[in-house]
Amino acid sequence: MRYFTGFLLLALLLGYRPGTAQPTRYQTRAGTVSFFSASPLEDIEARSQQLAAVLDTRTGQLAFSVPIRSFQFKRSLMQEHFNENYLESEKYPKATFSGRLVDWKPEMLAAAGAVPVVAEGDLTIHGVTRHLKVPGTLTPLTGQLLLNASFSVAPAEYNIDIPALVRDHIAKSVLVTVRLPCAPVAVATSASQP
Repeated sequence: MRYFTGFLLLALLLGYRPGTAQPTRYQTRAGTVSFFSASPLEDIEARSQQLAAVLDTRTGQLAFSVPIRSFQFKRSLMQEHFNENYLESEKYPKATFSGRLVDWKPEMLAAAGAVPVVAEGDLTIHGVTRHLKVPGTLTPLTGQLLLNASFSVAPAEYNIDIPALVRDHIAKSVLVTVRLPCAPVAVATSASQP
């Protein structure tokens, strides 16, 4: 599955339609993803600005990937525990999503303001893949598209073990927020066109 997701990302990033002037692929390599979990002991919060994503506006296909080690915490000890004990980032270096925007229509790109969308697909974290639907918004802006979404993830569903000592003091789900400012991928034109 990990190789398929990588292949899909590569195919979407490199794909183009010769002879077309309208961009059909949008991408970012600097999207942001953050997570927050309220806890009686201490709130847990981290953020990464290394979220790579691609959206095919013909089909609504969407894929993204984030290196686990790119998450930054306020406290270095928390970051160390996150990478070594919880997410095991040496063994599972990335989290990925591969799916599509449900009921996608390219005409949505002509909308003024934020358009509600739902992404459906497979989220892989810690070597576990789960199918989910995530509500969000797509906002067409001058020269780019902005995708925003928030959803909850339960660490237990991804086989992320929380030590018994702190298990009762950590929330059962984590709020994940994704922000993808995507720019058009350069479109190649056919050499045979006038």
